[in-house]
Amino acid sequence: MNTTAVEKKYTYKDYVLIDDEKRYEVMKGELVMVPAPFTIHQRAEENLGFIIGKYAREKNLGKVFYAPTDVVLAEDVVVQPDILFINKERLDIIKEAAVMGCPDLVVEIVSPSSASYDTIDKRNIYEEYGVKEYWLVFPQEKVIEVLTLGNNIYREFCKAKKTGGVRSKIIDGMTVELKDVFEI
Repeated sequence: MNTTAVEKKYTYKDYVLIDDEKRYEVMKGELVMVPAPFTIHQRAEENLGFIIGKYAREKNLGKVFYAPTDVVLAEDVVVQPDILFINKERLDIIKEAAVMGCPDLVVEIVSPSSASYDTIDKRNIYEEYGVKEYWLVFPQEKVIEVLTLGNNIYREFCKAKKTGGVRSKIIDGMTVELKDVFEI
């Protein structure tokens, strides 16, 4: 008799039925609890989200959302990026309960406890599902790295540490100064 336990594979349908106050994501069927972020993380998210949101609204480019917004990339892949942008030509992927498809730009604010998850696991997922631009924000180090997708692989588009700024490739004309994100 085989007594090997079968691990449950979660889908979006299972995920929406979870009835507790914790935050989760589903990565290839695996339920992953997402801890509450530190205040340094929240300040960077608020500042950067304001900058991206204001620019997108002023130029009528699309919509910006913040965590916890469910993004369903596949039936067994549900993520909650810290910030996400959807181009105005693709607003049809925004549904009442979730974003059902791939955002154009995703931002993850990297905490020490989430570094591997954000820089490896989520990067691989976003790359696989075709997120065109991926921003990694490191508040402790005051670094922003912008990755863009080309030939299905992320490559560094630009990066700044402590001073200067970064720019977006897909949000035309948008630049972000580090001092405005990290309150330097």
